[in-house]
Amino acid sequence: MNRAQKITIAVSTMVVAGLVVLAAPPVLDAAGWAAARLAPAAAEPTASPSAATESPGEDDAALTGLPEGYVDVGNGTFIPAGGPGDCEEAAWIHIGEMNAWLHGDIPDQGVREFAAGEAGLDDEGRVMTYTVAPGDALYAISDRFCIANPHSIDTLNHTRMIQPGDVLLLRPNKSLPWIPYYSPPDAPAGYQQIPYQNAVEAMSAAAQAGDVDAMRRIFEDDLAALFPNPDHANVVARALELERLDVLRHMFA
Repeated sequence: MNRAQKITIAVSTMVVAGLVVLAAPPVLDAAGWAAARLAPAAAEPTASPSAATESPGEDDAALTGLPEGYVDVGNGTFIPAGGPGDCEEAAWIHIGEMNAWLHGDIPDQGVREFAAGEAGLDDEGRVMTYTVAPGDALYAISDRFCIANPHSIDTLNHTRMIQPGDVLLLRPNKSLPWIPYYSPPDAPAGYQQIPYQNAVEAMSAAAQAGDVDAMRRIFEDDLAALFPNPDHANVVARALELERLDVLRHMFA
């Protein structure tokens, strides 16, 4: 069996809206994270080069049927080369089942129409957050920061509609858990999403307000029982127990 045949058998390829998707997002070991990562302060890891995240070469493109001019943005996802707007390269926000992460960089291309808010930087000068200004639009914000999948921003931040004053997370930390917005992992067929989404939105609002006591009440009264897998609920419970507001704000951005 040649290499091309192996790839054809091992990888199911789906083309959606110009993207070639070759793999599903990995699932975070939630229980393992709670045991190993939560007690110490978590730092964002430095990505190490690997074959899975490097841009494909000509031979790889030929084997996968990848059209010329596409680039690999990690996790088996390929998009057209070049960035949105004035960006030379595109960044991509990956949404997993219990975590999220950024591929590429998100340089601030400057204030513009429909993206006039303020970028929040870390100590190294990297863009971490964005504060929504009146009149802002999601597509303009994504163009300003070279993010090629704009609707990942509202999903990441647990909202259907951005509002002035919202502080949007743009650089999720893969080493920290993130709570899914639309439904929890392992949700069965017919799962009622609205109570879950309402509880997640309430947790997000309390997290941004820095009110851990309110988060604890919402979790115990509403959210905890809505996780089909208790291991996922335990990740939130552990962060609340330790009062790790930084982690809780990442979970419920």
